[in-house]
Amino acid sequence: MVVVTAKSDVVIKALLLVCLICLPTTSNAQWWHEQHHIMGTLIDVEVWHEKESFARQAIEAVVEEMHRIDRLLSPYKANSVVSRMNQYASAKKLTLDPETFFILSQAEKISVMTGGAFDITFASIGFLYDFRKKVRPNEQQTKQYLHAIDFRRVKLNEKDQSVEFLHPKIKIDLGGIAKGYACDRAITILKQYGIEHGVVSAGGDSRLLGDRHGRPWIIGIKNPRGEQPIISIPIQDVAISTSGDYERFFKRDGVRYHHIIDPSNGDSARELRSVTIIADQGVVSDGLSTGVFVLGLKAGLELINRLDGVSAIVIDAQGQLHYSSDLEGL
Repeated sequence: MVVVTAKSDVVIKALLLVCLICLPTTSNAQWWHEQHHIMGTLIDVEVWHEKESFARQAIEAVVEEMHRIDRLLSPYKANSVVSRMNQYASAKKLTLDPETFFILSQAEKISVMTGGAFDITFASIGFLYDFRKKVRPNEQQTKQYLHAIDFRRVKLNEKDQSVEFLHPKIKIDLGGIAKGYACDRAITILKQYGIEHGVVSAGGDSRLLGDRHGRPWIIGIKNPRGEQPIISIPIQDVAISTSGDYERFFKRDGVRYHHIIDPSNGDSARELRSVTIIADQGVVSDGLSTGVFVLGLKAGLELINRLDGVSAIVIDAQGQLHYSSDLEGL
């Protein structure tokens, strides 16, 4: 069973993310499995194939792709394109590689779709949080940086594949979409190798390739206030992402401060505990899980119910489960 948890950069908690049970079979093929620490989280890859050498080669290609995306998009690597944008894009227009431009374009689409609840410029104030040291921005800092949060001030020019920040204090962080994109790329690579059954997980984002060789994958949605899954569902050949308030957080005076920031006020969103999104692509499920978390129960489910091919499982602040209309009856 794959247990989906929230997106998290805390590796020590990654053991909660995935528990894959190999099923018996009469075929000569079997499951091949590896784990690596990349993108600040645990990357888990499992594929079904007859030959170990071929399976390991495919997994190695996935791992290298994850490293490449991390080098490209990490805001913590000085030479990444995200670091370069954060340093220079408010002063001048920067020409981007097609891949980065595509990811920014997808982020913009989800921002529009969610009315700004998903916003990569949350980092304009998000960088002031330090969850390990239990640090958050004070009132003066919030007033100083909050007005820099606005995805519409990240100006993309499709004609010349460029980006420009229209505010001097804007910073971006693609952590709310990059892992989902990385899982998409990983599945593309596995398909190129002829793999027909597999799963790639990165933190709370997973992409499933086919079924579990004749059976659906059983996905367990973590209880935000417990260790065991609160519900399990059978799915196959989709992407699934969970955003929750229980991985990177600290409490002060009875208030939980966590990493899912509401762009409207620079504070942690608190109406929900967890949002799981199922979609065809990880880049969509990843971004929407954050956006719906910020939107809250009513607006979030209304949005998902308007979208084709997207499902949601939401856990509210009281621990109650709610579903998009296509999943009602689970």
